Amino acid sequence: MWNGNNQTEYKPIRRILVKHPRDAYVNQTNADANWKDLGYPASVSYAKVTDEFEAFVEILKKFIPTISYLPFAPDTGLDSLYTHDPIVPTNKGIIMMNMGKPQRRREAYAMEQYFKAEGIPIRGWVESPATHEGGDSVWLDDNTLAMAHSFRTNADGAKRMRELAGGDFEVLSYGLPYWNGPNECLHIMSFISPVDKDLAVVYSKQMPIPFREELVRRGFSFVEVPESEYDTFAPNVLAIAPRVVAVAAGNPVTKERLREAGCEVYEYPGDDITLKGGGGPTCLTRALERE
Repeated sequence: MWNGNNQTEYKPIRRILVKHPRDAYVNQTNADANWKDLGYPASVSYAKVTDEFEAFVEILKKFIPTISYLPFAPDTGLDSLYTHDPIVPTNKGIIMMNMGKPQRRREAYAMEQYFKAEGIPIRGWVESPATHEGGDSVWLDDNTLAMAHSFRTNADGAKRMRELAGGDFEVLSYGLPYWNGPNECLHIMSFISPVDKDLAVVYSKQMPIPFREELVRRGFSFVEVPESEYDTFAPNVLAIAPRVVAVAAGNPVTKERLREAGCEVYEYPGDDITLKGGGGPTCLTRALERE
């Protein structure tokens, strides 16, 4: 079932897609064999990832009526835990990504089979030579998608998204900084998370100036992430509903600033699932239906 209201980052979530560690990690042996190839900074504990995931899902259950689980797929790996990146939902169906990280390119095909079984429409594909990852797109309003040109998303990716938009929504594109180079993931959502129609959590040092100016023009105010909390994924905030948010534990300054901005804040433990795996609460989820 598809309700056709998905071009937003902050409206109340009615259905969300996640993947349980048992279907992504499988077991500790598999995690031990693959974490280095995926670029994780250290080995990950299957047991700890599972505990952290289940604590995170308990937060989601407080607010979201339907939590859908992506099944195991034999040609996907540990990174498939992060369901955000292989797709971009729109009001007329799912856009499937050709991901820039080679180890993740089969994830979209596995998701396509799930969507077909669920009767969820596929709008189209980003196809080679275009690359695009879901973390490099963020809805600024119901009709405007901001995209990054990054090491994971190329200029052809923005061109293809404009083709798939077909005039139904506008696609803006912004170049990202080199930062720490091609071996580190830097998405547009590495430094911005909208949490209401006019409020976003940001790490300003990474923001392209034209992008920031566009947000100011649209009337956004900002919850600024301090330098000390960037590496603990403070900019990655999941808006469950307007100003109701989930954040990784260990970011007290950002948490307090969110509260000062009128947000209801819920924390989950993320030592392995977020800090080592490289994916915050937005990365761990993909909202499939919002109000």
